[in-house]
Amino acid sequence: MRITSLLKTSALMAMLALPGLALAADPAPAASPGMPTMKPLGKPLTIKFCIFDIMGTTGDAFSYARDLALEAKKWNVNAELKAYTDERVAAEDFKAGQCDGVAITTMRAKQFNFFIGSIDSPGALPTWRHVRELIASLANPKLAPLTISGPYQVAAVIPLGGAYVMVNDRQINSIEKAAGKKVAVLDFDKAQAKIVQNLGAQPVASDITNFAGKFNNGQVDIIAAPAVAFKPLELYKGLGTKGAIFRFPLAQITATILIRRDKFIKDVPDFDERVQKMREFALSKLDVVERMVNASEADIPKKYWLDLSKADQEKYVRLMRDVRVNMTKEGMYDKKMMSLMKKVRCRIEPTNEECTMNLE
Repeated sequence: MRITSLLKTSALMAMLALPGLALAADPAPAASPGMPTMKPLGKPLTIKFCIFDIMGTTGDAFSYARDLALEAKKWNVNAELKAYTDERVAAEDFKAGQCDGVAITTMRAKQFNFFIGSIDSPGALPTWRHVRELIASLANPKLAPLTISGPYQVAAVIPLGGAYVMVNDRQINSIEKAAGKKVAVLDFDKAQAKIVQNLGAQPVASDITNFAGKFNNGQVDIIAAPAVAFKPLELYKGLGTKGAIFRFPLAQITATILIRRDKFIKDVPDFDERVQKMREFALSKLDVVERMVNASEADIPKKYWLDLSKADQEKYVRLMRDVRVNMTKEGMYDKKMMSLMKKVRCRIEPTNEECTMNLE
């Protein structure tokens, strides 16, 4: 299953984010060619890493991380792992100091780093190419200070693919027809609820563990999810015989690896160098992740996909831009990140009308 491979790749990057195992050396050179090498730590270091895996200790991400933890012992690192099926609890434990590092969605990570947490805003990164350009920009050492917020630091951002709108009735093929419909929104993301309300639809508070169930059971009419979630979460049940998936991503979904900088900076003299190399390594692995995401999209039966007209696409691009601008003014998105992502969009498509505007 391709979602397994994607989770393994994400877990690998997550584990690499930590000192010692983090870039100390390549524990599995055949499986991970090109991994940067650094000397093992001079003295033993114990790290606690919390991993959000919806399947818990039996999940692929956690199982792979456990294998890597065994290898970490060779590099003077004792990695203590804990699996979480509830992402909220993982984030709270990280905040409480029970974890030295955590792997969670970027939307959830916003509470720890507002700059990075604003990446998954609507329409900000239209395609994978835009995602790649942004992550390459974030690997620039000059931007490193923006990844640090008090005791926390973002070690890496991992793309998971576009968030596609899925409806239980393909007659809901426009914003106007979404009025009055029930839409699953993440309960911790105020921006999502506000956007849905502005469209005249009804936001239904959900979380990553139950939004799929609500869609599959008919409690909500509309969700947005990446293709990698389609089979594991059985979203075809919610689509039924009348549903559809719009081939127009609302946003690019990403995961974030966070670490407690205040802990490691004292114990690892070359900590900043290790984190920088980790980012560069993660960037070098984007081709692998892209192939997995593309394969997941290709695996979705063609009968579900619904293409929007060019006119509708242009209308929604403008709508999402207006949403971002307004949400940023209201303090829901970071201005610097919005500006950076606009630069990425205009570098790729310099003739876009927004490139002559001073909105973001």
